[in-house]
Amino acid sequence: MNFSEVQNIWDCSKEEWNDWQWQLENSITSVQELEDKFSISDSEAQKIKKAADVFPMSITPYYASLIDFDDDTCPIKQQAIPQSDELKNNNYEMDDPLHEDKDSPVDGLTHRYPDRVLLLVTNKCSMFCRHCTRKRKVGDDEGTVNLEQIKQGIEYIKETPQVRDVLLSGGDPLLIDREILRKIIVELYKIPHVEVVRVGSRLPVVLPQGITDGLVDMLSEITEEHGPVWINTHFNHKKEITAESKEALNKLANAGIPLGNQTVLLRDVNDCPEIIKDLMHQLVQNRVRPYYLYQCDLSRGIEHFRTPIAKGIEVMEHLIGHTSGFSVPRYVVDAPGGGGKIPVSPNYLLSNSNRKTILRNFEGTITVYTEPENQTSNCPPNCNICDNPFVEEEEQNDIGLQKLFSEDNDKISLQSSEREYGNYDS
Repeated sequence: MNFSEVQNIWDCSKEEWNDWQWQLENSITSVQELEDKFSISDSEAQKIKKAADVFPMSITPYYASLIDFDDDTCPIKQQAIPQSDELKNNNYEMDDPLHEDKDSPVDGLTHRYPDRVLLLVTNKCSMFCRHCTRKRKVGDDEGTVNLEQIKQGIEYIKETPQVRDVLLSGGDPLLIDREILRKIIVELYKIPHVEVVRVGSRLPVVLPQGITDGLVDMLSEITEEHGPVWINTHFNHKKEITAESKEALNKLANAGIPLGNQTVLLRDVNDCPEIIKDLMHQLVQNRVRPYYLYQCDLSRGIEHFRTPIAKGIEVMEHLIGHTSGFSVPRYVVDAPGGGGKIPVSPNYLLSNSNRKTILRNFEGTITVYTEPENQTSNCPPNCNICDNPFVEEEEQNDIGLQKLFSEDNDKISLQSSEREYGNYDS
């Protein structure tokens, strides 16, 4: 949508359009506003209203301008406009599938992994994403910063020396008052055992105007004086990478802010290997490191977005070996019940013994890696993590994969014609 079209819809100046506060003040929060600005049928409006009454709607004018309302499969529309599918109930869906509330030693802080915590600093979002895993919190009236709660979280971190990494989340931390955000990050870096502070934000995607020079300067100053501020953002489709979002990312990268991206695998939005690969390439071109590809959580109201895990493995199979290694995210399932992120990938390790490991590459070629004869560990004496569980095994007849395991030949790979499928044990 060009700016003349924007003006016809919102009746605003360029200065207003590029003002992030104007964007927030003019966010679309009702079906009536959608009908006033876009061509929506009465039947569609009724479906949207039913869903929005349960799971509230809020869309920045900028992000709304990317929607093709004539295309029901538009990836921006799917992520922004409420759908009747959100009202379908399944008994396996949960309000808090990741047990963020149950893994919370103090209000607003989740401590699931030994060395890192998630600290919620606001419930305020610039947009209510339809696939949000925290739909239980979206739209509540407590979007302002709860300073007392944040202080309690910081005190917990001070008293927990194993915590070295703190992720600020919400809501969107980059929406809170700049000086409050500065104070939170600086207070965290005053704690001797805190090494890394990260910020999760979708501003570069849905409100790139919010990445102001003042905000970037502040983050850069904190990095220089106290420690790095990592930013993880959330692009799901290359259509979200616009001139405005590129400018926002460029500002952050030029200021030395490390950037990562977490993509959620969403049915009918990006569940295609080529779509994901195109997105990853766009990200690295803009100096954003693909970090995670998330399997959609079991949150209530997002069943229609979920894909089979097999689809995620298919995507990863298409990426590995077919693009640069730093363009490949880690595909994870955030385990229901607070089990944490479980990496999932195609099966490239086929079999192993104490001396040989059988592997498959991205082209399907099976190969062997010979393990070292001396497998003793050089760990410190008090290390109780590493061990050497292998015991000597008697070799059998050299057929199938056993040809690769055998010490009596020097074969290093099996082509498809040599695999002797009747005896092939994967």
